[in-house]
Amino acid sequence: MAIFQQKRSVRRSLKKLALGGLVGGSVGIVGSIFAVSMYIVDTLIRPKRLTSFYELYTFTPFELDLPAEEITFPPVEGDHQVTGWYIPYPGATTTIIVCPGYRGRRADVLGTSAHLWKAGHNVLAFEYYGHGSVVGSPVTLGYRELNDFLGAIEYAKQRAPQTRLGAIGYSMGAAIALMAAARRPEVEAVIADSPFATHKSAVEYAVRRTLHIPFVVFDRITDTLLWWRAGYHFNQVEPIREIGKIAPRPVLLIHGLKDSIVDPEDAPKLYEAAGDPKELWLVPDAEHCGVYFVDREAYVEKMLNFFDLHLRKSRPPIQLQGRKEASSAEQGGTRPFGVGQEV
Repeated sequence: MAIFQQKRSVRRSLKKLALGGLVGGSVGIVGSIFAVSMYIVDTLIRPKRLTSFYELYTFTPFELDLPAEEITFPPVEGDHQVTGWYIPYPGATTTIIVCPGYRGRRADVLGTSAHLWKAGHNVLAFEYYGHGSVVGSPVTLGYRELNDFLGAIEYAKQRAPQTRLGAIGYSMGAAIALMAAARRPEVEAVIADSPFATHKSAVEYAVRRTLHIPFVVFDRITDTLLWWRAGYHFNQVEPIREIGKIAPRPVLLIHGLKDSIVDPEDAPKLYEAAGDPKELWLVPDAEHCGVYFVDREAYVEKMLNFFDLHLRKSRPPIQLQGRKEASSAEQGGTRPFGVGQEV
């Protein structure tokens, strides 16, 4: 999933950030703080062009013999097109939306997508605009990318309106999946692998691990520069404020306790903020988005069982039932089932 490459890239960027701070110190403390804060923001939103062999040439559905369609769809806001693969499964009753994280490509989630398709789900795998194969456009850490995920929901509904929707996301993609599900009840089950609790916590953790300086020193100036350069503030991307709205739809949170990109402490915070039903899976020896690599079989089994239980064996939550069912209940029909009840 290009996670470890992402890790090395972040560390290189933060080393440059530290050097920038030292240079800035020659013109005073304020200048140093401003220089470091500016570097944080520029590193975050700056486009990154694909240059290496690994980045330019990756596996595709062809190598896995998947009947994938090359697709594009619009975000709910914006004039660009999001790229992805749609992998239909004959007679599927479910569609799973799969997305990578910051600077991630759809190829990074191809393994997960293949397992989901083989289990009988339609799969919509996409990459956030500017983060993957399409480069040259400034990016954010979930603020504008949320529109891409909401666009994926619309596309999935159009392609297979009769199916129930689930989602699995990684890192930034996991944080976005939580925020999108909080806004859109059509997403009935969410797996979030290594999400951050807040935009600020993700930046703070990176700075703290690299510079060994409290982020409070840079907090206010960085937030102001983020608004000036990218048009949003830290507090506009906070999954922890929204995850509680997903209930009574289920959430599975996954996190490695050796994560060097997103603070592992964010996982229990998100779990505490979530409503039932919820599950937290912490793995001691896993890096960022690395639980799959620690035990592939266990990961795939848990993922498939989660969607099987909550999308195939249960009825939709009451508030998700259509007007037809509600009308039937009012006329003496059966009452809708709640989350977790067996058909």
